[in-house]
Amino acid sequence: MGMTMTQKILAAHAGLDHVEAGQLIMAKLDIVMANDITGPMALPIFRQMADKVFDKDKVVLVPDHFTPNKDIKSAENSKAIREFAKDQGLSWYFEQGKSGVEHAILPEAGVVTAGECIIGADSHTCTYGALGAFSTGVGTTDISTGMATGELWFKVPSAIKFVLKGEPSEFVSGKDIIIHIIGKIGVDGALYKSMEFTGEGVSHLSMDDRFTIANMAIEAGAKNGIFPVDEQTKAYLAEHCKKEYHVYEADEDAVYEDVIEIDLSEVRPTVAFPHLPGNAKTIDEVEAMEPIKIDQVVIGSCTNGRMSDLRKAAAILKGHTVHPDVRVMVVPATQKIYKQCIAEGLLDIFVDAGCAVNTPSCGPCMGGHMGVMAAGEKCVSTTNRNFVGRMGHVDSLIYLASPEVAAASAIAGCIANPEKVGGDR
Repeated sequence: MGMTMTQKILAAHAGLDHVEAGQLIMAKLDIVMANDITGPMALPIFRQMADKVFDKDKVVLVPDHFTPNKDIKSAENSKAIREFAKDQGLSWYFEQGKSGVEHAILPEAGVVTAGECIIGADSHTCTYGALGAFSTGVGTTDISTGMATGELWFKVPSAIKFVLKGEPSEFVSGKDIIIHIIGKIGVDGALYKSMEFTGEGVSHLSMDDRFTIANMAIEAGAKNGIFPVDEQTKAYLAEHCKKEYHVYEADEDAVYEDVIEIDLSEVRPTVAFPHLPGNAKTIDEVEAMEPIKIDQVVIGSCTNGRMSDLRKAAAILKGHTVHPDVRVMVVPATQKIYKQCIAEGLLDIFVDAGCAVNTPSCGPCMGGHMGVMAAGEKCVSTTNRNFVGRMGHVDSLIYLASPEVAAASAIAGCIANPEKVGGDR
């Protein structure tokens, strides 16, 4: 019986020739990551287990959720991991102002690569599956164990194979594709399973598209999402990463619980309505409704704050002004992306349109700061979750969408079709 990509990576890191779904294994870890919320909670547990981390090159701390620090507690949390990183001599500590959002900065800085076994104390750690790595979010106790020992136990996940066919249309991106998929299978449709993406359609997805899709695998309940390592992946790694990597491929006779075909040419711009990422409606369905007036737009996050995302949003916004009833926050995911926006004139476009451009941070995504909503307000956001109270008041409403839908909606003052607004693409 063959193995999936994920199973092969886990078998290799467990020192086993073969693993099967449901098997309990102890695997060696390549990267253990925590942020300014989860890191401070893990430190007391870690100190009960060890004096030193298992490898100073493999433990990564990133303050990004409440940075720039919004209050005394967040300042104390950042201080705790800053002092810990210095005391331990960690090679990878990303200070605010010199880095960005964790799931954008780790690939950009070359910390993570193909074939690795990665854990992070953040549910969207599954992002790195875009590079062909096994990457998953865990709790603070597991992070503490990983920091101390460099190993962690896993239950080997079964898998769903998503066969991507065709080519997405002009205004369809990774965000539309993953919301479409979650809408199709449900928010628990891949519960503790590996979502493995394959097929000739993968070649039509940019690396940023793949990061977005892998990032939101957790929104279908998945243990991880993973893409094959192709020429695009290798080119990305050649540009960003100096580490050696290993390419794992699924066996032809690998066992999948289900095989789902997705014709990318049939996917439409898609919006996730409140209060679940799986509450998917196409832009055509939205246009058939009464206009959904909005109060806020957020363009950014670990899901859609990368360079291509901001270029797409700027192309829509160029020459337009944000609707007078709408406020817009643009949050580049890293300092490098922020600087590139300056170099390409994107910040001029955003500011001229009436957007607030914020420093790299998770910020409004989880109701932290820089865009918290009041009761009754509606937001179109390029982030990854729209649960009750996610971005502020429990009576606020979040609609998840692509950067292009978000930008078009900012102009229209209601959820809008980017195909009708156009832009300089």
